Amino acid sequence: MRSGVQSIGRFGALSVCGLCLLVLVLPGCVWFGGNANPGWIDDADAEYPPAQYLVGVGQAGDRNGATDQAYAAVARIFKAEVTAQAKDWESYLVIESRGAMNAERRLTLDSVTKVSTDKVLENVRIMETWYDGNKGAHYALAVMSRSQADASVMERVAALDRSVEADVAESKQTSEKLAKIRSLRRAVRNLVLREAYNADLRVIRPSGRGTAAPYQVSELSNELEQFLSRNLLLDVQITGDQAEPIERAMTEGLLREGLNVVTETAGGEGRTPELLVRGTARLVPIQVRDPNFKYVRWCSDFDVVEVSTGLVVGAIARGGKEGHLTEREATAKALRVMRHELSVDVARAIAGHIFGEATLPKSAAIPGGGCPREDSSGGSPP
Repeated sequence: MRSGVQSIGRFGALSVCGLCLLVLVLPGCVWFGGNANPGWIDDADAEYPPAQYLVGVGQAGDRNGATDQAYAAVARIFKAEVTAQAKDWESYLVIESRGAMNAERRLTLDSVTKVSTDKVLENVRIMETWYDGNKGAHYALAVMSRSQADASVMERVAALDRSVEADVAESKQTSEKLAKIRSLRRAVRNLVLREAYNADLRVIRPSGRGTAAPYQVSELSNELEQFLSRNLLLDVQITGDQAEPIERAMTEGLLREGLNVVTETAGGEGRTPELLVRGTARLVPIQVRDPNFKYVRWCSDFDVVEVSTGLVVGAIARGGKEGHLTEREATAKALRVMRHELSVDVARAIAGHIFGEATLPKSAAIPGGGCPREDSSGGSPP
């Protein structure tokens, strides 16, 4: 009996040893030194062939961060292609490239890129995640099916093509100037977005080819520019405090937005302006209980008037206050702020109304904005 027990004991001991050896060589046991890295960490193409999928691998200290990085890896592929194509059509953003508008053009271009890329990334799925206990790092694998993404983007491209065709047809049929300008502008904007999706298609398709557009961005942009120069002339007339620098700031802003404006140097070539931007601007010292600073309120009211009929087609009001050590310095600061506001935000709002991208009210008498109807220089700041 004793020998039998000893035999069983030896056998049991051998079995335990065998189990330990087996565990040591199991590939999934990272805590014993095995290599548990999934294949996609180093070569995602092996599991997801490039001809069928686009992939991105992300790494971070937590799972959500790794997932975000994986999405970002796929997004970078598309953004690089859209940026490469952008130079052919970014001129639609500002027809007249004057002044320091490159940053604004870049910002708008980036927003167009984001719209298309975000839409494409709706087709991306996180297929795998893994945690490396030795490094304390999380990994994620983002995968996009080329065929599914192609079908999704083509659906959007077809819808944009229909919109462009409808807008171009409307621009040819209408005799109303603003209607023609607005339809052409919509067509150009939709065509730019369509071209951004087309750049995405070049990435999605293994052939690297997109699909031809019904029109070229440069073609429609040039048509819009020529129509504006021949058929829509603006005049700017400002009264009130510092009228000349305010009028100049407004004129420069409208020119940067691609509008044709009567100027002292260019004149109007004997033409009668179609639209008049008329307004008033004021700088008013105000009393504030502040022992260290003096304050000046600035205000402005503008109407956009159809010259032939006298009809006010839009109005806008802006105002604010600025403080400094002396009244003179506060006045100078208020003037700088007002000029910037009018040359950028107000000019853009007026241009947006003309292009049909925004709507201005018919009256500038907006509560809290514009100039007071009566002198309130002794009152409290707004």
